[in-house]
Amino acid sequence: MGRLFTDPVEQLGRRTDERGESTPTGSATAAPSAPTGIRFVTPPIVAGRGAGTAPAAKAAVPVRPAPPVEAGLAHQQAGRFAEAEAIYREILAADPGHADALHLLGLIAYHRGEYAPACELIMAALARRESEIFYGNLGNALAARGMRAAAMESFRQAIALKPGYVHAHNNLGNLLREESRLTEAVECFKTVIALQPEYAEAHNNLANALVDLGDLDAAIAAYRRAIALKPDLLEARSNLLFILSYREDLDQAAYLAEAKEFGRIATAGAKPWRHWLAPTAPGRDGPLRVGLVSGDLKIHPTGHFLESLLAHIDRRRIELVAYPTRRFEDALTARIKPYFSAWTPLSSMSDEQAAHRIRDDRIDLLLDLSGHMNYNRLPLFAWRAAPVQASWLGYFASTGLPAMDYLLGDPYVLPPDAQAHYTERLWRLPDSYLCFTPPAEQVAVGPLPLEREGLVTFGCFNHLMKMNDRVVDVWARVLHAVPRSRLFLKAKQLDDAPTCGATRKRFAARGIDPSRLILEGRSPRGEYFAAYNRVDIALSPFPYPGGTTSVEGLWMGVPVLCRQGDRFLSNICTSMLHSAGLADWIARDDEDYVAKAVAFAADAPRLAALRRESRTSLLVSPLCDAARYARHLEAAFEAMWRDGIARLARTPSVAKA
Repeated sequence: MGRLFTDPVEQLGRRTDERGESTPTGSATAAPSAPTGIRFVTPPIVAGRGAGTAPAAKAAVPVRPAPPVEAGLAHQQAGRFAEAEAIYREILAADPGHADALHLLGLIAYHRGEYAPACELIMAALARRESEIFYGNLGNALAARGMRAAAMESFRQAIALKPGYVHAHNNLGNLLREESRLTEAVECFKTVIALQPEYAEAHNNLANALVDLGDLDAAIAAYRRAIALKPDLLEARSNLLFILSYREDLDQAAYLAEAKEFGRIATAGAKPWRHWLAPTAPGRDGPLRVGLVSGDLKIHPTGHFLESLLAHIDRRRIELVAYPTRRFEDALTARIKPYFSAWTPLSSMSDEQAAHRIRDDRIDLLLDLSGHMNYNRLPLFAWRAAPVQASWLGYFASTGLPAMDYLLGDPYVLPPDAQAHYTERLWRLPDSYLCFTPPAEQVAVGPLPLEREGLVTFGCFNHLMKMNDRVVDVWARVLHAVPRSRLFLKAKQLDDAPTCGATRKRFAARGIDPSRLILEGRSPRGEYFAAYNRVDIALSPFPYPGGTTSVEGLWMGVPVLCRQGDRFLSNICTSMLHSAGLADWIARDDEDYVAKAVAFAADAPRLAALRRESRTSLLVSPLCDAARYARHLEAAFEAMWRDGIARLARTPSVAKA
């Protein structure tokens, strides 16, 4: 018997709710493996035939003995899955009931994204022998199939067999968090930490749940503890950077220092190229080959902001290649796939393997669409698989990576004095850096609720962690200043009863009766849009404003009040409102925010007119003019590439293709 290296454990990761509001990346179990979302652990399994395994049939003639399972594991550890699979199948040919071979073959299927066969193989292993490891990995495969209830039960079975099995507690906590059972998730992670205090990933996951509960100070402390325990845990570093941006008191110099440290660690293990197969001559022929690296080429804000413009990209100028960082696909994925000349998932590739593939694809400009958010592959960019690299669309601050050449924004999110806060060179589109794709859902704009109810309903459908104490202070002032007004909050965190109670207490402490709050959790997309028909004025939080929720509110006829800020993130809504022709809904500061809310609430005729006209006005604005946006984007890609190539030409030791 021996302790052998085994099971990839599903990284439940940073998830987004139905509105796409980002939340931090969860960590699975021990030692990091290259692809985001996969981690390998080292639990014990039995070498050879395990207890309870059916004996092999007695051969009539001597046959070559099957190789030991350790031989397959050696290949599996090295990523040689075909060789490992061949060995496991040879073992099973001699001993069809070999539990370990069935289990490990199931893990290979899991690694390939073949989750149904993975479940079948691991269940076959469990039929031969009960094992907490088998139950744990069955839970991972079930979770990957979206069978959360069954997955949680499998993790509980693993814990019943081994109460101290930290990986099962950890992954159960991640699933509970996915289900918005936040207090239960916190208890799971605290259990893991009690069992294994030095387990950095559990501190990271605890921080994620604390973020969802709105306790950012405790979350930041937990992220820092995870980093102290494991300095190269890049997920925790990304999460910390992401959450620091939520802070009203953000020190941009301190953020940049943290981002540079991320870049230093991510770059340490890379071997960046200095020559490429893509042509680097200024007078090149043919369209520019542009690669998009993203985990969100699906129903998600990134997917929605991409969809309409993709149809207008001039294929004579720009050829698009997709590099999704996870396997998940949906109806939006199917709609946008035809706009790409190639679609190459990176989920099963290490950063080095992915970099080789991108370089071999002769990509001219490689784009990161995630930053420090969901399913990012930022360490891949440290290999510099393309001669020019840029961050666009999915993030709102510096990545900190030396190899990220440019960051694409607009004049509102990147004012003239912003360069000092970025390691990237800043590039600005003339209008909003976003282009909204109108929803496919046919939800009609209803009449102004104020006319029906006789009172004003303010609303915010953003992630609750954006509602910091200063936001609550300002919103409470608005409610006090507008008699009988209500505040409608809708967020997935409000599926959690304790979170609802805590939210009411926050406003009660500022003199707001709980009866003036309407609290709702998540709902199907069509019902989500219909909920805007119960809102007169949307209130955008700060410093992290509404992004997708703001423009979707405008589409539903609901004007959005926002406050301008001092960084990219805090001016996203500002940028949208400028493009939508609603600059007078941008407040300068807290006092102006309250004053504008009170004034707009008192002007029912104007609110009614905006209700009738907002969707039409939005659709003809630069925020929805996909053809106009595509021309600006093509020009920006070409100009960044030319500028980047010119800079390479001035760099010693860079070879030309």
